Amino acid sequence: MTGDVLFVKTSSLGDVIHHMPALTEARARRPDLRFTWMVEEAFAPLVRLHPAVSEVIVVASRRWRRSLTSPSTWREVSEFWRGLRGREYQSIIDTQGLVRSALFARAARGRHHGYDIGSIRERAASSFYDVRHRVGRDQHAITRNRTLTGLALGYSVEGFPDYGLDRTRLSAPSHDRYAVLLHATAQPAKEWPTENWIALGRSLSARDYRLVLPWGNERERDRSQLIASALPGARVPVLEPLDGVARLIASAALVVGVDTGLLHLAGALGVPLVAIFTNSEPGLTGPIGQGPITVVGGKAASPPTAAAIAAFDRLA
Repeated sequence: MTGDVLFVKTSSLGDVIHHMPALTEARARRPDLRFTWMVEEAFAPLVRLHPAVSEVIVVASRRWRRSLTSPSTWREVSEFWRGLRGREYQSIIDTQGLVRSALFARAARGRHHGYDIGSIRERAASSFYDVRHRVGRDQHAITRNRTLTGLALGYSVEGFPDYGLDRTRLSAPSHDRYAVLLHATAQPAKEWPTENWIALGRSLSARDYRLVLPWGNERERDRSQLIASALPGARVPVLEPLDGVARLIASAALVVGVDTGLLHLAGALGVPLVAIFTNSEPGLTGPIGQGPITVVGGKAASPPTAAAIAAFDRLA
């Protein structure tokens, strides 16, 4: 009889993408299991692209927090909890490691797995699990997700990460040779200066790339438009769900981006990639994928424009 497994990895985008190889491996190593993923509603379209996902449980905690006084919000929350309590799982695996995600996991019925107190991001979360696993915090996020999942389901991690996403299936045939510039990030400390993006964009335009600058909120849209206004033929696309953004990135000839979720999506899809790090450690959260990847910068080491251009030239 097939057993049901619930993964709890609700956000953020980069964290969601970093969990995908764990799911791919779980399906390959435990074909007797059926996999459900609980995720924030904004990321659900992307999660549904993974072929191992049988069901997606959508949680809207970000939206709920913005309308806590609304009766409709409380009805929706009540229905969510009722549905979660109405199912039983063989295993519930919280790879997020936060008190919030541990509470979501605990609400579901089944055997709860998570990181032990020395491995977890928020120590209090560990008390909500039935089984606590030791996973080194000095490992890359992808390795941590895979290791925890393997410990919970009874196998050892092997091989290179496989995100389960098919670039060929997602990309559209096109004669348009374009580069996606991912300047936007939720953490301002990870941003790269606007003037650097403009200088890099001019260099790419001179190499016959058309430039596309996606965005996720009004602030990011305004910055995309500012950068695009200085670059001939650059385009700021309309806002799309994440599955649409995945198709945009899959069809690109090149992606250049800071340490943000969409950068990791490009790595997952195997698109040629230049990663610009300004305030985070590539060894712990850097992009990993089958395509060519070059990383410039690092923790407190914002690279000059020339370094990014040289990184592109090494890919070409």
